[in-house]
Amino acid sequence: MAETSIEWTDATWNPVAGCTVLTAGCTNCYAMRMAARLEAMGVPKYRGLTRRSGERHVWTGAVSLDDAALETPKAWRKPRLIFVNSMSDLFQEAVPVEFIRRVWDTMSATPQHTYQILTKRPDRMARVAPDLQLLSNVWLGTSVENAAVLDRLDHLRATPAAVRFVSFEPLIGSVAGGDLRDIHWSIVGGESGPRARPMLEEWVDEIHEMAEDAGAKFFFKQWGGRNKKATGRAYRGRHWDDLPTATA
Repeated sequence: MAETSIEWTDATWNPVAGCTVLTAGCTNCYAMRMAARLEAMGVPKYRGLTRRSGERHVWTGAVSLDDAALETPKAWRKPRLIFVNSMSDLFQEAVPVEFIRRVWDTMSATPQHTYQILTKRPDRMARVAPDLQLLSNVWLGTSVENAAVLDRLDHLRATPAAVRFVSFEPLIGSVAGGDLRDIHWSIVGGESGPRARPMLEEWVDEIHEMAEDAGAKFFFKQWGGRNKKATGRAYRGRHWDDLPTATA
């Protein structure tokens, strides 16, 4: 587990590492770059998770299941918001259901923390979650980068959770027509890094209106770009840092 600069959480916890490129939102995934860097530094957990493709590194599809990491949150006494698997996707097919259950066991044993699980595979999450314990300290979310993947919101809505949330990051296209009904929290952020694709303000406006209509909390993370600090976090002249309240 590590402290993080991600604005909507306090720390990251990675019992799984490694993934696959799925849709357009994955193209410039920061975790691929980070995994390659960690492998170059000799960290065994990240060996073989990426390969060189042109001028960048991409996932190989291999995953690393870290049994030792399952115990880490138990040593953290101070309550934290914890982003689960910032270096992977817990609900990708390569992660066995039995290992997902072990992650759930750890979260159940540490009710002082609040866990945020974000997936690009909410269809599998919707299939698996009903057989897992409904925990008030576990928030389940999906990523939506453009209109091509708006169906992920329907899968998320079908998933039992104390909090359901959506991360519109990297927002690389309009999501007009999206529906945030029965979704408690929306995060919006532009892509950052050397190959960042632009985010238009009108796309953010669409989501803000959707959130207001559905009664979903709204969190604006960043405008992004090559230098995200320069573009900042202000939207409509202020910072938007709203958090949801668990319903279970």
